[in-house]
Amino acid sequence: MHTIRGRLAVWYAVAIGATILAFAGIIYSVQRSRSFAELDSRIRLQSDLIATILSESYRARDAVVAFDPTTNRMGLVPDVQALLEVVRDYVLVLGEDNEIVFLSADARALPFSDVARLGENVDRSGGGLPGYGLLDLGPPVGELRYFVRPVANAGPSVQAVLSGAPRATGALGAQRLLTAMLLIAPWVVAASTVIGYSLVGRALKSVDTIVDEVEAITDGRSLHKRLAQPTTEDELARLTVTLNAMMGRLERSFRMLRRFTADASHELKTPLTVLRTGVERALTHPAAPEEVLEILEELLVEVSWMSELVDSLLTLARADEGRAPLHLDKVDLRDILSEVSETASILGEEAAVNVEVEVPHAPAVLEVDRSRIRQLLMNLLTNAIKYTPAGGRVSIDSKSMNGAVVINVRDTGIGIAPGELAHIFDRFWRADPARSRIGERAGAGLGLAISKWIAEAHGGAITVQSRQKRGTTHRHPSACAGWDGRRGSGLVIGL
Repeated sequence: MHTIRGRLAVWYAVAIGATILAFAGIIYSVQRSRSFAELDSRIRLQSDLIATILSESYRARDAVVAFDPTTNRMGLVPDVQALLEVVRDYVLVLGEDNEIVFLSADARALPFSDVARLGENVDRSGGGLPGYGLLDLGPPVGELRYFVRPVANAGPSVQAVLSGAPRATGALGAQRLLTAMLLIAPWVVAASTVIGYSLVGRALKSVDTIVDEVEAITDGRSLHKRLAQPTTEDELARLTVTLNAMMGRLERSFRMLRRFTADASHELKTPLTVLRTGVERALTHPAAPEEVLEILEELLVEVSWMSELVDSLLTLARADEGRAPLHLDKVDLRDILSEVSETASILGEEAAVNVEVEVPHAPAVLEVDRSRIRQLLMNLLTNAIKYTPAGGRVSIDSKSMNGAVVINVRDTGIGIAPGELAHIFDRFWRADPARSRIGERAGAGLGLAISKWIAEAHGGAITVQSRQKRGTTHRHPSACAGWDGRRGSGLVIGL
């Protein structure tokens, strides 16, 4: 089970099943003990009743035992025997010298050896004291629970009475009850599981709502949203309050970070501009020594890189705060591609990379920010050229697809590893091992992040497809195209 609802329902069913089994076991044990106690009471009362009948009969006629010519042995007189014939279970009446003078119908059905064993048990009980006993007679009777009662008031011819019944008759009721409970248990468990699943679902409905609302807060720009607080005062209400407080703290932290980045970037622009101007003036000084000029050229490269980084940080900070509005105008995409083509061709010649820009024949008029779209395409093409080996090829084309304009940027570079594709639009992230700005492929890792923001700000998106050593394709369906040329790639942008 992959959900709390499912796991709780399963555990609920297990708990119900275990409870029923434990309850059934306890009820079975109690009922079995009570049944055996009732069996003992029954056979004892039966023995007392037979002893009373014999005593009263002896008082009435002074004899209850007489010689029976049909069996050639001593036995109860016919009228007394007739009274005892109606008694159920196993009954033995013993006379002098432990001689059996009466057997009930059930006792007469027993083998002679079993009857003899019962008689021996009566003899061993001796001492004139009543007592219980248990004797296993084997199938079909099984264990026989009996009670022996000495008889003192029925004359010298009657010594004791044994009354017994199979223990199975006492356990039968408990077994039937246990069987009935076990047959009903699966239905009870099934019904309880369904009811529990429904109740858990209702209880967790608020959790699902909270999860959906939290999932809607996808990034730092949506931290202003808050969860609807339940009217109850249970754990879910506390969770909602805690999450809202956490998002409030995150929102304040993000806001302070963005403000710091924007303020720092803004404050750094002026001194960097002054520094760059000073370095450029120093480079034109006629009296500057050669070794100083080399140092100044390196310094100018670093200052230019820092200026580019500050501009990128300022752009992203303003975008995060929603203070980077787009200036939308109806622009023919062919004009932008033509402008990009000229710059990209120059960059390609310097890197010995063939750049192909396919300008569509039909007009493609879009309502976009012309400078931002140009910035997007130049970011992608610059990366493509930078990370495509000499002799490679970079291409860009556009086409209409499902009411959108799709721009593809492809290259024959070294490609992007599958595990790195998910990170190429992250800020300051670079797939290449030379990730620092002093590596062979210098860069701050912000170009693709800016490209992604430009594409999404125009209602578009950027996707990437790449295989190592086979180039990469980026696709943006809606208005912008992007590409990560570091690994040979293609980008599709749609508007």
